Amino acid sequence: MTSNAHNGSSALQGSIVVAGVGSIRGLGAAVARRFGREGYPVVIAGRSAEKLLATASELEADGIHVHAVPADVSKPDDVRRFIDVAEELAPLAIAVHNAGSNRPAPFLEMPQEEFEVHWREHALGAFNLARAALPALLARQEPGLPFRHGASLFFTGASGSLRGKANFAAFSAAKGALRNLSQSLAREFGPQGVHVAHVVIDGGIEGERLLSSRPELQATRGPDGLLNIEAIAEAYWTLHHQHRSAWTQELDLRPWSETF
Repeated sequence: MTSNAHNGSSALQGSIVVAGVGSIRGLGAAVARRFGREGYPVVIAGRSAEKLLATASELEADGIHVHAVPADVSKPDDVRRFIDVAEELAPLAIAVHNAGSNRPAPFLEMPQEEFEVHWREHALGAFNLARAALPALLARQEPGLPFRHGASLFFTGASGSLRGKANFAAFSAAKGALRNLSQSLAREFGPQGVHVAHVVIDGGIEGERLLSSRPELQATRGPDGLLNIEAIAEAYWTLHHQHRSAWTQELDLRPWSETF
């Protein structure tokens, strides 16, 4: 999918990549839309080319300058490819890891391959994205570049990174690794000018993935009982624009009625 040529202002503020984009009614697409409507050139990546291209078409219809790159974040070459596409549009400003699924299963019935797949999607995918994106993000810290044109590396986490539930061993282990990776990167690259943040999603997201499998949740959880995807995307926008004297490293987002 081809975007319009970026202008001088978009080159200055930079481009954004969002890894882990599927349906237009998902968090990845919402983050892409939030930044894209402010003029950021957007690259979206995901494993399903069909879903990705459909989402890109809808974003384009909303006036978003978007490129769609089918890719698997567990494969380093795929990640480097979509980072290169973003850099061709404008210097990379934000990279968002939003990839990975959740397939609960009784532990003794879980094959090793399933445990490894979770790790590849969440932990290894985040590692690959960070390795590919950080050189470009660090380049934005060159002398003379104003702070307001900052650099951000964000990871979508889950409450599973904080506590492991029965039947969620693979997901919790992978998300825990992702959380610890984000903390290490924040301590190493924060002092070099890159804002690294981990966003804990504590609750169900009101998007296609959840509602297609459990449509009854919208009624049983009540008004605003599920996380609104546009509201989550707004939190990512706010994180990127925080002043570096008060950066958030970890942000918990949960519905007002969610227990914790």
